[in-house]
Amino acid sequence: MSHSPGAADSPLGKSTVYADQYDAGLLFPIARAPQRASMGIQGQPMFFGADLWTAYELSWLNPRGKPLVAIAHIMVPAESTHIIESKSFKLYLGSFSGTRFADADEVRQRIRQDLSAGIWQGGPVRASVGVRLVAPEEFDQEPLQELDGLNLDRLDIECDRFEPAPDLLSSAQDEQPVEETLTSRLLKSNCPVTGQPDWGSVQIRYIGPQIDQAGLLKYIISFRGHDEFHEHCVERMFTDIWARCRPAKLSVYARYTRRGGLDINPWRTSHPGPMPLSVRTARQ
Repeated sequence: MSHSPGAADSPLGKSTVYADQYDAGLLFPIARAPQRASMGIQGQPMFFGADLWTAYELSWLNPRGKPLVAIAHIMVPAESTHIIESKSFKLYLGSFSGTRFADADEVRQRIRQDLSAGIWQGGPVRASVGVRLVAPEEFDQEPLQELDGLNLDRLDIECDRFEPAPDLLSSAQDEQPVEETLTSRLLKSNCPVTGQPDWGSVQIRYIGPQIDQAGLLKYIISFRGHDEFHEHCVERMFTDIWARCRPAKLSVYARYTRRGGLDINPWRTSHPGPMPLSVRTARQ
């Protein structure tokens, strides 16, 4: 009996042969729709945004066989029908290492074309992947800063729930709306396939009834035992805060620590605005 490819079919958590010759077939797309449906999202989500990836282990050969290196910043639009499973993406990038390319722009264009095809899975490409390569002479210009906002971790709270608990969220619906940016370094979830921990920081910007900060921090911590990909965790946070706290505007941005030279940083927002800067936090 056939079935749609899912995380269990991916190379994640399995013994792997590492290719060093370019192979776009290594990319493994996973549909966004099933996980969104489990959150009650049907059709067009109430948010848009992007998944912002940083690849630190990218290398290829120039026409004379000399290795070159770069850091890649990659933007995957949240409206795409699929995500790319992270280990498959690492294997794909690894396949560049023994392949000759004319120049860095050819590498960038190849990554952009392959990922754009993968995230739409044969359908029309309504928004392409963005790819920017950072050359070694620019490495020291890569920004390093903490997420802006009021740090929720200062609160002395008692925590006893470690699966997502949206009932912990509340806001002052009978008071004047506020504009706040809140952050926490205490986000942790687990890979749904391998069970490995995923550590991150989260930033929540909103305009609306003031959100109870202690309840929000407890809610963020409640992901600690949860098994879900980064993208889905952030969408779950956005959906729960939107439904429970009823802000007029909301954005949720998480920066996860890198694993295997790759980090995935989803951003979801209810309204148009500039994307977050591609910065590294101290924990990355």
